[in-house]
Amino acid sequence: MKKSILAFAVLAALASPSFSQSIGEKSGVNSALGIAPKTEDFIKEVAMSDMTEIEAAKIAQQEGNGEEKKFAGMMLADHTKTSNELKAMIPANLRAAVPTSIDDASQKKLAKLRDAKPEDFASEYDAMQVSAHKDAVSLFERYASGGDDPKLKDWAGKTLPALRHHLEMAQALDKNRK
Repeated sequence: MKKSILAFAVLAALASPSFSQSIGEKSGVNSALGIAPKTEDFIKEVAMSDMTEIEAAKIAQQEGNGEEKKFAGMMLADHTKTSNELKAMIPANLRAAVPTSIDDASQKKLAKLRDAKPEDFASEYDAMQVSAHKDAVSLFERYASGGDDPKLKDWAGKTLPALRHHLEMAQALDKNRK
């Protein structure tokens, strides 16, 4: 009986309008299957990623080595640019999809960076950047190939080369550290 009540409560929470992201995107199922995210999910993921990247870059500019500081400067500039571009393209009916603050999962990642010992910072930051950019490339590839908003779909395709370059740079940072 308790399991049934708990299952019902979880399903009710997931079905409520306050659950702002589809289950497929939140769980990673869409990514694993190569399914394009819904436009609202794409907007939310891109905005959250940009906010997190900007904050991580600020931390890296303080705590990182020379290569990380240079990379962080590029991340700060590029993710500020994509954030502004995204906001300019969002259809009026989807403006509410843009998060106004960093979510708990991203806050935890940033806290881990802030709390890293100086000798551990590079491994934390470099690995975070590789993971974040793999996710971003997947998200943008899926939306560019199957998104339903033509302007955002075109923008996702045009943004992909820069994201792929970021991923290559993050992988090089991570490899050089090892």
